[in-house]
Amino acid sequence: MKTAVTGANGQLGRLIIQKLKEKTSTQSLVALVRTPEKAKNLGVEVRAFDYDQPETLAASLNGVDVLLLISGSEIGKRKQQHENVINAAKKAGVKKIVYTSVLHADKSSLGLAPEHLATEQALKASGITYTILRNGWYTENYAASIPGSVQAGAFVGSTKDGKISAAARKDYADAAVVVLTTSGHDNKVYELAGDTNFTLTNLAAEVSKQTGKNIPYNNLPEAEYAEVLKKIGLPEPMAHAYASMDVSASKNDLFDDSKQLSGLIGRSTTPLAEVVKETLAKI
Repeated sequence: MKTAVTGANGQLGRLIIQKLKEKTSTQSLVALVRTPEKAKNLGVEVRAFDYDQPETLAASLNGVDVLLLISGSEIGKRKQQHENVINAAKKAGVKKIVYTSVLHADKSSLGLAPEHLATEQALKASGITYTILRNGWYTENYAASIPGSVQAGAFVGSTKDGKISAAARKDYADAAVVVLTTSGHDNKVYELAGDTNFTLTNLAAEVSKQTGKNIPYNNLPEAEYAEVLKKIGLPEPMAHAYASMDVSASKNDLFDDSKQLSGLIGRSTTPLAEVVKETLAKI
């Protein structure tokens, strides 16, 4: 049985390929990437796969039984891109698609939720067996701001006291591998999130504790936070999108206490303190 992973050269994709190689033969794995030259070191078969070139996708899925569709990164283009992949998978005879969606896609106020929900609907309508992994936020999304916040002496954002049930990227990778390599997941939707939640005030306190410095969290209005993001180099549309996501987090859209992720991977999710420690070690 052949398993293919889209976006295999991304941070999540590379982790999943690495973990799959520990569970199954490399001959049964296919890495689907936009630029094959960049994926030569993955140690598995690599095929060109560009979501924006629908006419080429079915051929790249030839012989594939199970497809992990890692959602694209281009907000606003993903609905069409994902539909291109689903249509190609149907044409190529793919038997099952596992899709990385977003936490509570059917009720979230996150600006990116509608694209994920539309993909879920297209997947269900395709007739192909599916598993939907509604991934919560990566703890690394917040850890990325640690170096700048330590330098600036404060964290900023628009999350207020919103509870964030984030988990480490490796936790979500493990969940994908479990679903791809074990049975009992057909036509299921999993809400995946960390075992424990935190606020950005908690994150700031953990960083303060580990650095021995007083680094508070300062909550800003959405527009003000977007301006801060623009000043540090984010393009205007992305700055506004990130600020909007923070506002959704303030409404607890990133909170989930069902512990389906730890149930799926058979261990506790990675604690916030561990990710903070790993991040600070790299500064």
